[in-house]
Amino acid sequence: MSLTEKEKQSRSNQLSEIFALKRKYLAIPYALFLILFVVIPLLLIVFYAFSKTTIAADGTKTISFSLDAAVGFFTSADKWSVLLISVFMGIQTTVICLLLTYPAAYFLADKRFNTNQVLVILFIMPMWINFVIRTGATRDLLNWMGLSGGTHPWEATLIGMVYNFLPFTILPLYTTMLKLDRSQIEAAADLGANPYQVFTKNILYQSIPGIVSASEMVFMPVMSSYVISDTLSEGKITLFGNYIYLDFTNSLWSEGSFMALIMLFIIALSMLLTRNVDKDAAAARGGNLW
Repeated sequence: MSLTEKEKQSRSNQLSEIFALKRKYLAIPYALFLILFVVIPLLLIVFYAFSKTTIAADGTKTISFSLDAAVGFFTSADKWSVLLISVFMGIQTTVICLLLTYPAAYFLADKRFNTNQVLVILFIMPMWINFVIRTGATRDLLNWMGLSGGTHPWEATLIGMVYNFLPFTILPLYTTMLKLDRSQIEAAADLGANPYQVFTKNILYQSIPGIVSASEMVFMPVMSSYVISDTLSEGKITLFGNYIYLDFTNSLWSEGSFMALIMLFIIALSMLLTRNVDKDAAAARGGNLW
């Protein structure tokens, strides 16, 4: 190799290092955002969850480590009841949303029936309206239908949850349906699989990542929601999010922060259990699904 070629290669390496350094600079705003609005708030939640403020007679405040919030949560029958009710409401809402949106997503992803994106936009249009306005309109509609929160609190809350979170299920299902391997579906039918087998062992299996993503986008937000349940049930249905909101409103920072940690733990656990679903389903697409 001549000297000129070595110099060119050296300059090329220097330019690559400069560009790589500049790309790192582009991540600085995102890192600052994470620190200010994710890391610091989480640290504050942990701090308040395991601390106690004592006010002396002279008005001085003393902050000390305490497990009172943890003990109060695990020994409170009311809080465990609210947690179980929230889980049940989350499961019901998720199942109903999946049953309603799965056929619609499959239809929208089929180019034979949906040749443009207009129908998809129609399904997600409710997301463009303010959340509180949607909830208030749902309450008025249910009152007109005779399903007011005063007489049917659970049914009214469930309908409101399903209505508000339907768009969050159809989007991940739709994007997953677009990636279905149609050749495998046709091959399964050609090899003698009946429609039920084609659906359960091929279409449904390929769409598992979308189902998991849709479930995660509905289940946890339902548990932490408090506007919908408070408005539609007229205060008769208390979910986990309601309890956290009430604790913070009443300046019970330790209790509310510990319950927020419980929510974070449930979210982390669900993500841990489903992190390999997409990878496993993608690896299995090349196998014998029927």
